[in-house]
Amino acid sequence: MTISDRAMGLSRRRLLQLTTGLAVARALPAAAALPRDVDVVVIGAGAAGLAAARRVVAANRKVVVLEASAVIGGRCQTDVTTFGQPFDRGARWLYNPDINPLVKLAHGAAVDLATAPQGQKIRIGRRNARAGEAEDFLATLVRANRAIDDAARRGDIACAAVLPKDLREWAGTTEFLLGALGAGKDLKDLSVIDVSRAQHRDTGSAPRHGLGALLARLAEGLPVMLSTPATRIVWNNREVSVETAAGTITARAAIVTASTGVLASGKIKFAPDLPKRQLDAAAQLSLGSYDHIALDLPGNPLGLSRDDVFIEQSSDVRTALLSANLGGSSLCLVDVGGSFGRDLSAQGEAAMIAFAIEWLNKLFGSDTAAAVKRSTATRWNADPYVLGAMSAAAPGGAAGRRALAEPLGALFLAGEATSETDFGTVSGAWDSGERAADAALKKIGPAAKESEPAKPARERRSHPKPRPAPAPQQSSFFGPRG
Repeated sequence: MTISDRAMGLSRRRLLQLTTGLAVARALPAAAALPRDVDVVVIGAGAAGLAAARRVVAANRKVVVLEASAVIGGRCQTDVTTFGQPFDRGARWLYNPDINPLVKLAHGAAVDLATAPQGQKIRIGRRNARAGEAEDFLATLVRANRAIDDAARRGDIACAAVLPKDLREWAGTTEFLLGALGAGKDLKDLSVIDVSRAQHRDTGSAPRHGLGALLARLAEGLPVMLSTPATRIVWNNREVSVETAAGTITARAAIVTASTGVLASGKIKFAPDLPKRQLDAAAQLSLGSYDHIALDLPGNPLGLSRDDVFIEQSSDVRTALLSANLGGSSLCLVDVGGSFGRDLSAQGEAAMIAFAIEWLNKLFGSDTAAAVKRSTATRWNADPYVLGAMSAAAPGGAAGRRALAEPLGALFLAGEATSETDFGTVSGAWDSGERAADAALKKIGPAAKESEPAKPARERRSHPKPRPAPAPQQSSFFGPRG
């Protein structure tokens, strides 16, 4: 029995979200020197950082993007080598396609988009759920969503505290869909306001060659310096200086797109320290855990159709989501999240792959291990420059999103965690980067116009009024004008 996306609501909102892979965009040559000063320095080359940099370039201001890792994309990376086909190790879907800025940019770049699968199937033991069973689950899920919505209008408490007490055999599945799958956390650790806001997202589309590859394409021509972590940011109301192992950059504004996990970890030092309001917000918006376990299963040993999506009737959180035969290929993803996913990831890639095989054998009764040709697993919690998947507000912490987005002198924070309604999505990150860039550009003012030196009054009377000299062309180091 297939469950429609409209009926599932929250269950399809973030199936394969902000976590990442290996498509690399054109960046600055390794030998390029770090610029001494720019108008705006952007920390992070994920969706928010790239959006901000494009906005600054379009305003004809000097910008440089510092990326700590060796690849562009942040939590959106496309691996094209492991399976010989694109595999998004993190974010995959673009939600709300009618208003998603990245969908428009993809169309403008002639990037082909694939529509998301229109539903999920439920596995009960080794069989598919019957129509009546699926309808019963839908009714249960609707009641759970309604209880969360009602509670969100009264205050900000834990989702687990407001769930109906009679979820019966669907309790584990409901917990998984609304918690681990939707936000990377268990419902006891999730704000009802956050989950309520995230329910209203339409399923969308995915670039056929990878979402990370799309971001890499949108980064072409931008001045991105890879493997250049920012170690310390000195800031005030007028300017900032960003220290790296390659040197220090002075700028009139900085846009920091580091994840809440990185901000809370202290990996980037600030002088003065970030205000307590922002630090508390980052802690309340800690990252959930969400990972993909990818298996290449030639010959379709599970006997499933193209882009089949399965969940199971589960009695506990030790469960997963299956996306089978992606795009008609032999690639299958087993997604894990929440406390179970975090514990499993901590055990290492081998343990994650072993669980995926065991879980598939339990549901489909086949010898999956013998069929696996290639495999890999993401471990976003262990990535030192991310430290998790998407931000998820703790009970009482949803208001932190607005606090995190507040300007701090010449310092501006961006990223999916700063979006009050589109958090946990690539479009939310992109919009936040543009918003932060607009605020930074407004603060530093319009670009100064270059003109010829003024001539003596007597000479000006004897000659026509000189025309302003054309603005100097930006060097290739700063990329093309917007």
